[in-house]
Amino acid sequence: MEAFLFLLAGSTVGVLGFLYFAQISKKKISALRDEKIRLQKEKEIIVEFMHNLAVAIGEGVARKDLYHRIVHTAVMTTGAMSACVYEKLDNGKLRGIATEGLFPPQRRMKDPPAGEDSTRASFLEKILSSEILEEGEGIVGEVAKTGKPVFVANAQSDPRIVKHPDPALAVRSMVYSPLVHDDSILGVLVVANPASGLTFSEMDLSLVNSLAEQSALAIKNSDAMNLRLEKSRMDSDLGLAKEVQELFLAQKSPESKGLDVDAQYLPSSQVGGDFYDFYKLSPTKFGVCIADVSGKGVPASLLMALCQTNLRHYVSKTRSPSTVLKKLNLDLEKRIREDMFITLFLAIIDTQANTATYARAGHEPALLAKQGEDDEITVEKLHGNGMALGMVPAEFFDETIEDKVVPFEKGNLMVLFTDGVTEAENEEREEFGQDRLSDKLSSRIHLKPNEFNRRLLSDLDEYSAASHDRDDVTIVTLKRV
Repeated sequence: MEAFLFLLAGSTVGVLGFLYFAQISKKKISALRDEKIRLQKEKEIIVEFMHNLAVAIGEGVARKDLYHRIVHTAVMTTGAMSACVYEKLDNGKLRGIATEGLFPPQRRMKDPPAGEDSTRASFLEKILSSEILEEGEGIVGEVAKTGKPVFVANAQSDPRIVKHPDPALAVRSMVYSPLVHDDSILGVLVVANPASGLTFSEMDLSLVNSLAEQSALAIKNSDAMNLRLEKSRMDSDLGLAKEVQELFLAQKSPESKGLDVDAQYLPSSQVGGDFYDFYKLSPTKFGVCIADVSGKGVPASLLMALCQTNLRHYVSKTRSPSTVLKKLNLDLEKRIREDMFITLFLAIIDTQANTATYARAGHEPALLAKQGEDDEITVEKLHGNGMALGMVPAEFFDETIEDKVVPFEKGNLMVLFTDGVTEAENEEREEFGQDRLSDKLSSRIHLKPNEFNRRLLSDLDEYSAASHDRDDVTIVTLKRV
């Protein structure tokens, strides 16, 4: 009997032990199942979040709009009452860039908000946007400095949390997570106060950290996408400006008996600031100009178009280059930006009188090569007084600009050029210079203009250093035949 009782007691203990461990195992399995469900839910949230951000990035949203989407997602997914993104500025300080809900400022406010929720929310947004935190200041500054998240389960007992007198700004629990990409801290994501009235959990901390990690990646991708979109827009604008410029640049010189002309134009970028033009004024009179607009890109292209349009009009009305430039300067004085100007050389060739009448508005002097009776070749620099167009008022410009007349006879070769020719530099930073150009002109006076220009461009390519930026190069060569 005793043996039976002993056996029964042992069996009972064994069954109870089995049930105890089975219950523990069941709880572990349940906990693992809950953890699996939590991780799956978190994964779904992150995947949906990244999908929404990817769509936003594809739409080319501004960085601030992206921040607003991040805080909205943080609030919706964690059940927080409010959230804020602090952006790290170039100087290392932190600024509240996007908020949702009544997010508590991280400094004490001098004037607590009052009134309706919408008014209070607007007030707080203004407070946060003007609130600049130092790196290391408060928990936000600490997270931005260390790159490590901070979880405040019980904010009421944490001395680091600012206590505001407004009960709507009372803080129960907060999660601070850094926005980090490639060891670079972009800012801090903060969520405050679960809507449940409880505190945040470790699951909430994990979720906010995951959101912050993906948000940082999205911000960087957004920056890269916006740069590409901006470049695409700029390329489109420059392409349009280039088309406009090509419409205004003379494609070929008009036929003029007794004169052979060739022009070469090589912009340093897609849209340059140089231009040239030709004008057939009569069977024996022929106009030519070359100019350099300060700056590059679209502004220079538009100013070039304006200048050329007015120039063509005035050249058709008078045969005095200085008079043309006076009228042109008067027009530009009213329209040109203060930081822009135009240098220009304008000449009118008379093949019957064998002369060239020119005026020079601050531009490089043209070069004129002549061969004397003793076969001696001389190169004359066609200097002349005159300031750049659009630089000074008409009364000062008109005092200095003047017409100059020089003989231009058969066999003479004239070269007009922009400073991209003479200022081309070699590896030693030495400029090509006017003297070297004069030597080329002197030794090649027998060449046709297009051959002379082709060889000169080859000389510039050979001389110029590939590592140095080159300015626009424009050459217009005229030969009396």
